[in-house]
Amino acid sequence: MASKPQRLHQTIVGTNLQNSAKRARTMATSSEATTESSPMKDAFTKYAQYLNDLNDKRERVVKASRDITMNSKKVIFQVHRLSKYNKDEVLEKAEKDLAAVTDQYISRLVRELQGTDFWKLRRAYSPGIQEYVEAATFCSFCKNGTLLKLDEINNTLLPLSDPSIQPLQINILDYLLGIADLTGELMRLAIGRISDGELEFAEKICRFARDIYRELTLVVPHMDASSDMKTKMDTMLQSVMKIENVIA
Repeated sequence: MASKPQRLHQTIVGTNLQNSAKRARTMATSSEATTESSPMKDAFTKYAQYLNDLNDKRERVVKASRDITMNSKKVIFQVHRLSKYNKDEVLEKAEKDLAAVTDQYISRLVRELQGTDFWKLRRAYSPGIQEYVEAATFCSFCKNGTLLKLDEINNTLLPLSDPSIQPLQINILDYLLGIADLTGELMRLAIGRISDGELEFAEKICRFARDIYRELTLVVPHMDASSDMKTKMDTMLQSVMKIENVIA
């Protein structure tokens, strides 16, 4: 019969061996689980990095859009200095300022969006594009008396893009939203021209604004995601009515 010390020693040794075996099996299982889950972990790490990069890009695009908005407003303010005595001088300066917006700020937006699906970040840069359209069409009307078309604006943006990559092009919704805002500037311009005795020019502005509103009333009901546009239509109508009342 084994003595008590021997039995105790055997029990301790047996227990330690069992524990060691359990630990070995646990470590092996854990190692296998880690190996099996690593592709999933890598995939989620990749997705997380993509989202982080996209958010960083969005912040830069928002900043570029704000710069476009601010500098496009400066172009609009310049055009409002227009009178029958300084038309050529004012519009020449406005066109140079607009070209600077294109070369300095629109070009930065183009660089940020190259290689990106534009629709993913459209809401981040749409306000700046709308203001840019408003400034460009305002200049064009005051110089030529006509509406600057979307393809004419987009053609000026083509040289900013890498020819091997899909170029940034202003979409029809942002163009129409910018045109809707244009009527507000036309209303302010008409009031200013009447104050300076240029009734004929104010009447021309009125006809132009009225034509824009009439054409958009035909288009807006068929537009997708046009809630912003419908809101602006109400403002457009008010602007047209103000011009009509002033020249009446």
